[in-house]
Amino acid sequence: MSFVYSRRYTGPLEAVILDWAGTTVDHGCLAPAGAFMEAFRRSGVTITLDQARAPMGMAKWHHIQAITRMAPVAEAWTAVHGAAPTDADVDRLYETFLPLQVDVVARHSDLIPGAAETVAAMRARGLKIGSTTGYPRPVMDVVQRVASAQGYTPDITVCAGETPAGRPGPAMALRCVVELSISPVEACVKIGDTVVDVEEGLNAGMWTIAVADTGNEVGLPLADWQALAPERRDALHVAASDRLARAGAHYVVRSLAEALPLLDAIEARLARGEKP
Repeated sequence: MSFVYSRRYTGPLEAVILDWAGTTVDHGCLAPAGAFMEAFRRSGVTITLDQARAPMGMAKWHHIQAITRMAPVAEAWTAVHGAAPTDADVDRLYETFLPLQVDVVARHSDLIPGAAETVAAMRARGLKIGSTTGYPRPVMDVVQRVASAQGYTPDITVCAGETPAGRPGPAMALRCVVELSISPVEACVKIGDTVVDVEEGLNAGMWTIAVADTGNEVGLPLADWQALAPERRDALHVAASDRLARAGAHYVVRSLAEALPLLDAIEARLARGEKP
């Protein structure tokens, strides 16, 4: 006779790992996009807003590298500089980008409506709060200072460059697991607004909830979003939700404030022995 040993976690959730820009702060994920565009402009190359947003969620050096590898951008760079962009060019673009980002990020660090209350409710049910970000530590120092003054301070924040590899790999989320003493990983939920966030959570073996309306996929500041006609908001929501669902998100919501009922749904799935 032969036997297969199987383990199933059927306990409660223990932690939520949150993204920052577009998820808890900076409605529309505005701060990074403008800084990327300005850094390229100062190097003589114009990039579009869609090109600036496409790799959002990655560490910012790798985000810039991904932009330079887009065919239209590489062609424009070659026309201006006489050669295709190299990693040395990425280094120079990053050196231009970083102070630009530090300068503007405080203006784009307001909490998204409902975020503080949602995190408080998560803590009330006994969940630990981790966070990961594509921002490097000098930028996050500014963001965290502004967010803390508004009532949001996660238990841990892991920044780009603080693990051997960044998102969409699992290392940053798993560092949160280690630092928060969580076991097993399926007792964690990753929540973010980009495809990269979803991939990070899936690669780490976590449940994933994607945020559609407040983040990078729609890309509008709060006032502009609120000014839209309801049918236009719905159309943008459907398009953003589709992209995030196709990335593999277990659930998609409009904003972090809608995530709480899904924690109950996930715990019910865990109780049935399901895994992410």
